[in-house]
Amino acid sequence: MEDERFAEIIDAAIKREEEAYDFYMEIHAKIEDQSAKDIITFIAGEEKKHKAFLVDYRAGKYGAKKMRLTDVVYYKIAEHQQEPEIKTDMNSADVFLVASHRELSSFKFYTELATIHEDADIQDLLTRIANEELKHKEKMEYLYANTAFPQTAGG
Repeated sequence: MEDERFAEIIDAAIKREEEAYDFYMEIHAKIEDQSAKDIITFIAGEEKKHKAFLVDYRAGKYGAKKMRLTDVVYYKIAEHQQEPEIKTDMNSADVFLVASHRELSSFKFYTELATIHEDADIQDLLTRIANEELKHKEKMEYLYANTAFPQTAGG
């Protein structure tokens, strides 16, 4: 029974990565700025890599601890900034902020899912997936902060 539950969770995670990729590619189709398009292509590629990892994980190519829990800087920028509307004239900072909100949503999804499962192995897996989403959020918030608030000559 736990193996079935585990497989269902991996399948749900794979579907979520596919949805994230589609989300980013929809943004890509709407925006005009080439540098913002390049950013979206990069972010969508991250989602594809994450999906590929989960597919391989489901196939037994990795051990249970392959997804490392790493320290992540939790900037909490998305939590304090309103998500911008997706539009054709989005600038890079807005693209990073939209991506930060998307990754925050995924982080919350996996974290909450981990709290409702009693099986320790499933909780551990979900916590590791949540950590991966938080790493993506960290990247996007770092890029957002450096784009929206660039360093000036005065410090």
